Amino acid sequence: MAKAKAKTKTADQKIAALRRRLYEILELAPRDDWVSLFVNRGLVLLIVVNLVALALQSVPSIESRHELLFVGIEVVSLIVFTAEYGLRLWVAAEHTPYEARRRGPRLGYALSPVGLVDLFAVLPFWVGLFVPFDLRALLVFRIVRFLKLVRYSPAMRSLLDALYAERRALIGCFVILLGVTLASASLMYIVERGVQPDKFGTIPEAMWWAIVTLGTVGYGDAVPVTVVGRLIAAVTIFGGLVMIALPVGIVATAFANEVHRRDFVVTWGMVARVPLFSGLTAGEIADIMRLLSAQTVEPGGIIVRRGEPGRSMYFIAAGEVEIELPKQRLRVGVGHFFGEIAVLRRARRSATVTAVSRTNLLVLDGSDLHALMERDGRLAARIREVVRDRVGSEVVGRSGDLVSEEIEGE
Repeated sequence: MAKAKAKTKTADQKIAALRRRLYEILELAPRDDWVSLFVNRGLVLLIVVNLVALALQSVPSIESRHELLFVGIEVVSLIVFTAEYGLRLWVAAEHTPYEARRRGPRLGYALSPVGLVDLFAVLPFWVGLFVPFDLRALLVFRIVRFLKLVRYSPAMRSLLDALYAERRALIGCFVILLGVTLASASLMYIVERGVQPDKFGTIPEAMWWAIVTLGTVGYGDAVPVTVVGRLIAAVTIFGGLVMIALPVGIVATAFANEVHRRDFVVTWGMVARVPLFSGLTAGEIADIMRLLSAQTVEPGGIIVRRGEPGRSMYFIAAGEVEIELPKQRLRVGVGHFFGEIAVLRRARRSATVTAVSRTNLLVLDGSDLHALMERDGRLAARIREVVRDRVGSEVVGRSGDLVSEEIEGE
């Protein structure tokens, strides 16, 4: 009985380890993990191939000559994207924000924006195998796969974040635009309906002219012919310049701010990978993330010196650093961290750390973490447990965290 329980426990541990490894490959994508890079770049390449195939397949002559190639691309894509969706659904329990949701991590992923995109990238094609469907309309669903690039493109994520952050201002611009459109169309209806009843005979018909004019497109299919109508058109044209400038300025400013902020942003995965914080809830990790501050170090700049008191830990958000130990030198880059034991022990640094290139660091001050631990007893107990397990275990961890002499001065 005991042996059976031990075997079951071992099997569960292996499954848990496999799930964690798949999560790291699909979600974390550290730059030094070639398997993760290969998988994620392969998925990006497959998405691009799908988009190119979608455009070429709309040309009858090309489709007829390369029909078998297009079918092969779709079959491979359907299998790969379906497997990806299934695996992401399985490993969602490892993703801290999904894990914290009451409705369950897998349902949390399935109902999230990225989960819905992953689902609709494959669901219509599986439905099309069993239900009669217009193949031409089915091809259009491949456009959904373009949205999958949001997961891999920081620029697209920054744009979406900017739009979401300024959603109230953009809605306000839309309301103003709608009011100006209605006002211009109403005035033009009053002035031009007797002269051009086919184009300005009703307010809805005049609204088409107002929308085209305010949008600075000016198709020319409806043009005022009266003097008053032309004056109204002139005012509308100038109003259109303002209407276009408002949302463009809002989005451009928000996007620039988001890109600048993302230079220092820390992902859930970056914090969750730190052994010191592993197993914490989404709320606890969010509390830690709020304590982080940004620091930029130029090439050759010394971040910490061997022998000086350790008061902070560091995440590498961009760039590369060199860790100079008594007997070796190590280089670590984006996603790595060092000095977490010093945050708690405030002992002497065991190595000198120098920036190899311009490096953006996220700094967690020890006093901030101690204050957080004093407020949350469960968090403090969890962190102290991890420290006890790690003391004396290694000089430099796999992710570049310094451990050895930082714990000797307690």
